[in-house]
Order: sequence, then structure tokens, then C-alpha cells
Amino acid sequence: MKKTSLIILLLFLVSNMNIEAQQRQLSTDFYLNNRSPLITKPYMELPLGAVQPKGWLKDQMVRMKNGMTGHLDSLYPEVMGPRNGWLGGDGDVWERGPYWIDGLLPLAYILDDETLKAKVQPWVEWTLQSQQQNGYFGPSMDREPEAGLQRTNAHDWWPKMVVLKFMKQYYEATYDERVIPFMLNYFRYQLKELPLKPLNHWTRWGQQRGGDNLMIVYWLYNITGEKFLLKLGDLITEQTIDWTNAFLEGDMLNTLFSVHCVNLAQGMKQPVIRYQASKDQKHIYAVHRGMKDLKRAHGWPNGLYGADELLHTGNPTQGSELCTAVELMFSLEKMIEITGSVEWADWLEKITFNALPTQITDDFDARQYYQQLNQVEVSRHPRNFVTCYHGTDQLFGLLTGYPCCTSNLHQGWPKFTKHLWYASEDKGLAALFYSPCTITAKVGTGTTVKIEEITNYPFEESVRFTIDIIDQPVETVMFPLHLRIPEWCNEATIKINNKIWKNTGGGIIEKVHREWKSGDVVELLLPMEVKVSRWHEASAAIERGPLLYALRMEENWIKVEDDRQFGTRYGEWYYEVHSDSPWNYCLKEESIRPENIETDFQVIVNEVKGYPWNVENAPVEIKTKGKRMIDWQLYNRSAGPLPFSVQYQAETMPEEEIILIPYGCTTLRIAEFPVTRQ
Repeated sequence: MKKTSLIILLLFLVSNMNIEAQQRQLSTDFYLNNRSPLITKPYMELPLGAVQPKGWLKDQMVRMKNGMTGHLDSLYPEVMGPRNGWLGGDGDVWERGPYWIDGLLPLAYILDDETLKAKVQPWVEWTLQSQQQNGYFGPSMDREPEAGLQRTNAHDWWPKMVVLKFMKQYYEATYDERVIPFMLNYFRYQLKELPLKPLNHWTRWGQQRGGDNLMIVYWLYNITGEKFLLKLGDLITEQTIDWTNAFLEGDMLNTLFSVHCVNLAQGMKQPVIRYQASKDQKHIYAVHRGMKDLKRAHGWPNGLYGADELLHTGNPTQGSELCTAVELMFSLEKMIEITGSVEWADWLEKITFNALPTQITDDFDARQYYQQLNQVEVSRHPRNFVTCYHGTDQLFGLLTGYPCCTSNLHQGWPKFTKHLWYASEDKGLAALFYSPCTITAKVGTGTTVKIEEITNYPFEESVRFTIDIIDQPVETVMFPLHLRIPEWCNEATIKINNKIWKNTGGGIIEKVHREWKSGDVVELLLPMEVKVSRWHEASAAIERGPLLYALRMEENWIKVEDDRQFGTRYGEWYYEVHSDSPWNYCLKEESIRPENIETDFQVIVNEVKGYPWNVENAPVEIKTKGKRMIDWQLYNRSAGPLPFSVQYQAETMPEEEIILIPYGCTTLRIAEFPVTRQ
């Protein structure tokens, strides 16, 4: 037996009593909550695979399997192939391979797909076998990278944080007994080495993203009870950028170019992760303060913010990186689990149902590095982004812009699916955001139930839950069902077996605590009203429920074979998207007044048919009137500077009907409209 394998086995045996104690606790509580002295969380993760997607969400996951996510090893072999350093090769040793597995692994186990699992397993096996006697794991050689790869050190702390994330998911899916001693051994190594080589020793990424490291340390503590992990958590916090005070002081988020977009998306959860140990409410307050500052200075109505790659105002023609969307989604999923905040769930749905689908093609064969909120042409042309990659940033392609998003985008939909349901601390189940799925889990004193969530949300207002008791001969089971009522909903209705149980306002979580039997049906009605919010230059955005709406434009997709001067660094091909549709519309101030919205905005909800996230199949339309502004024209291949609203003297054309569709269904659009009084 190899020395490293023997050490791992001994460590496993030493920690086995702690693990068995935790398993005894799980036999009572079923799902892993925090262990003292950490706070008790209101919600807990469910095992990977407990939530199964249905309807349009299942279609989304299958498209990922058949597209980039399931085939990145063949589409991007120079990085994801056998030469990758995380497979023992002489290739990339940094984040790209781990990023891919961090999304491929949950997809594989949610779909229970053996082919995808087989692609994951070599990465897991090599990682486990790479662990050295001192606890270090991963590529061990320092070398100059191949052309086009990130210049880095193989020992950098940051990519190992991504590996820890996918190893945690692997353990939750398989309970492979090798994972726990592997992590314990590595964290002992970290505790010894971090004082000598802190998180920023090799690059700044570890210091910026230390919250991801901290998250796994606390998770492992909850399983093992090893006290040194709490000490390690303190050390990691000391070496991580102080996001809490950065948010509290306000300067960072109210300043141009002050922070990297993805670091911010990941850093948003760090104060909340730390709150579990500190129990200091300032961590929670700091994130609320940070969110408000971010929205005011750089925010967009689709839940993202202008940052290309550094913070760059809320101008709707700035860019927003795809990695920002998926990392902020994951941060919010963790923040919801720890705080139970409706505000974070609303924010999560805003990003998921608006920003995410628009930035990846229907067939999952290409993605866009930066999306623009007002995007009227997708073309190879430099735009006014802070970081610009030879005009490829806005194109749809495999490697356009910067390749990190090619590897990292895959975590978005699978992790969202996994977190559609949580176990609640009061031994119930919680649906804190909504999509078609089924959940199988234990409730009450240990009874297994299956709940089918039947809905076409976010396009429709009704969400139905059908309850089935799996354990026999149990006929009834008492448990609470937690249902989030979004802030945007003025009055929701909860029905049980077709009888009204309660009418309630938004911004709360309702707990339906009763004795349930198989066949019981809960219906949640969330009326969606058209609302207008104001953004950059006092422009108007049209929202309905969790969806932002944008101008419908005809889209002409053109696949361009490689015509570039830069070799294949940005891919062999890319898509451009053009349109002959007019786009320079403004809305009349009179129409967007609250008292006139119902009559001036006609909502048409159609049946969901086929893949919903495109212009052709958009399930909802809003008809209204707009006027073209003659002076608002293209500038630098983007919509020109947004005229300040309200315009008094803008020259406009006659009023005409325009159609708005969900932002996530568009590629070309206007989502922030100038307003005129004429």
C-alpha cells in the first residue's frame, strides 16, 4: 500500500468516531445543520439528486448534457483533455478544469447519467491520489504555462478552493469514505502553511475568494467536529479581504473600477459564511448595505451590475460577465440557507430567470463573455469595456472573450436545481424559489415524502404541489411546508385541496404546518402585475413578477468561421447577431404612471411550448406603445448614450405598437427605455 494511502486510511480511522457521531445525529435530524458553536441555520442542503428537474427545467439540463457541459473535454481538449494538470498531465494547473467539474458533477448526479459520471470520476480519483504525506494535493510542479494559459503557480491556494467545492458535492452524492480524511489532511496542511504562505502568496485570487475556502471548512467541521477547523476558519478569515467592512464603509461599491466583478460576486457571501461563527449581526447588515450600494451605483434590473471586468456604472451598454451571474447565484443560494432571507431569494430568481438564459445559446454550444442590458448588435467590434479582448468579448463562441466562463458557466442551472428545495430546521421542507421539479426527502420523525412541483413559473402565476407519502403503511405525516412569498407580490393566495387557506402579502415565508396525506394538493397563486422601475439616467424598465421585459427584435444569427489574426485563442468560430428591427424607442411618461399601466400594457400569456428561452417561443408578451427617438442612434456598434429622462424636446416619430418579451428570451433588445413627455 502506498504511504499516502496508508496515511489517509489512518486519518480516516482516527476521525471515524466523530463521523459516526455525526451520522447518529443525522439519523435523528436527517440533514446536516451547523454544529455548536456555529449558529443553527434555518435551512439545510438536501442531498444531490433529491431534487429532480421537470418540464422546461429538465429540458434545460438535457441541453447542457448534449452541449458544452457534457462534451467540453472534446470541444476544448487542449485544456480539458488528458494533458490537464488536474489529471496528472503537463497542461493547465489552475482553475479551468476544476471549474468544469464543479458544474458537470452536479449535472451528472442530478440526471443520474452514467456517461457524465464517468467523465467526472478520473478528476476525483486523480485528486484523491495526488495527496502527499504533508496533506498537500494537486499538481506539484511549477513551470511556465503553455501558450494561452494563465501564468500561475501550481501551488496557488485558489484553484484548490474550486476542487474542494466539487469534492464536497462528490461526497454528498456518493458518501465516498475517502473524502473526509482527504479534506482533514489538507486542512491540517493549510493550518500549518498559511502563516508562512498566506492566501495572497501566489496570486490575489485566494485572498479575494477566501470565503469559498471558509465555507468548506465549516461544512467539514459540521461532519467531524474537529476543533482545529474552527481555528483554521479564523485564520482564513484574517487572510481574506475584509468584505464586511468594505461593504459597511461604502467606498468600494460607490467607486469606479474598484473591484473585479467575479470577486465581488463570490465575496458577497463571505460575511454571511463568517456570521455562522461570529454571530455578529454586522456581517448580515454589511451585505444588505453592499447590495443597496451596488444596485444604486452600478445595478441593472436583471439582477446583475455593470462590471467589465471592473465595476463600471449601471450604464446599460456596459458589460456583465457570465462568471458573475453563476457565482452570484451560488453565493445567494448559500446566503439563503444561512439567513432565510426572502430578499436574497428574490435576487437569485432575478439573475436566474433573466441574466443566465440570455448569455448562453439554446443548444449550449456557445456563450457570451459580456452581456449588455441594451444590446442591439452582437459583432466583433471593440466596445467601451474596461477589459476588452480584441473585440471578441460580446460575441457568442466557445472561447470568445476570456475562457474562464467557458469552464465556469456549467454550475449555474445544476446548483440552482439542487437548491430549489431545502430541509427546514423544524423538520419540514422549504420551497424558497420555484421551477418545475420533484423532491424526495424525509420530514417529521423520519417519514419519506415526495412532492411534485407542477408549474411553468416564472412565466405563469400558479405553483401546485402534490404530496405523496412514500413510506408505507404510514397514512399521514405532520410537517411544515415553507413557501416564499416574493416581495414583488402584493397579495398571494395559498389553497389546500382547492380551498383557500390564506391570503398574504409579499416579502415573507409562510409556513403551512399541518397533517398531510397522500394526494393533498397545495396551490400557491402569485399574481404578477406589470411594474415600472427607474434606472440609469432615470430610464424605465418594465417588470412583471421575477421577469424583466425587453423590446422584441428580429434576430439574424450568423456563424463566422475564424477570420482573426490571433490564431485559435478565441476559438475556431463565433456567432454574430444582427437585426433590421428598429430599437430606439422611448416610452411616454403618461403610459408608465401606475394608474395607467393596466390599460397601456396588455399582457398575453401563452402556453409554454418547446424551449421557452428564445424569441420564437417566448411564453409571455406585453403589448404597449412606443415612439422612436430620432437622435438616439448607434454609437461604437452599441445603442448610443441613453438620453436622460424625462425628455421634453426630443424629436420623436409617431407612436406605434411595440412588443416586449422576457429578457431571458432575447439576445438583441432594449431593456432600459428613455421616457418622454411628448
